[in-house]
Amino acid sequence: MLPSVTLPTLLDIEASGFGRGSYPIEVGLARPDGSSCAFLIQPLEEWTHWDPKAELLHGISRGRLAREGYPVRQVARWLNDELDEIGIAYSDSWGYDNTWLSLLFHHAGMLPAFRLEALRMLLSEGQLEIWHETREALIEELGIYRHRAGEDARLLQLTYQRTRELAGKG
Repeated sequence: MLPSVTLPTLLDIEASGFGRGSYPIEVGLARPDGSSCAFLIQPLEEWTHWDPKAELLHGISRGRLAREGYPVRQVARWLNDELDEIGIAYSDSWGYDNTWLSLLFHHAGMLPAFRLEALRMLLSEGQLEIWHETREALIEELGIYRHRAGEDARLLQLTYQRTRELAGKG
């Protein structure tokens, strides 16, 4: 029997849109033990950009953020508490997620206690070749609701795990 491999910590961010002025509205993590969690983020007053197409994808309204979101500083503190010891998290959309993460920490007046890296760095050629079909199969098989940060982070982690097994790495 092969030794069990520790799963990487995956981070995903949902945002108000993709254009200039967009900001993070939800951050989610999938931890090495396979558990996941997510927090909605209360937009700051100056965060006014809102793309209705993005809302159609993630299903999170501005009103819900105002009611259920956590203050920026609290979310940044939570991320540091979660990731300080691990020191690293991975994202499949590093360019976007790193920009939104930087914005979050800047407005929280804090520095991240971890670094965000591209998930692609962990993937073998074999994993890359079967990534998309494996992810789609998992969505179907597990009935995963896409475009929510915690669910998407866990989906990435499960896809990593399955592609690793299928590509013969264990």
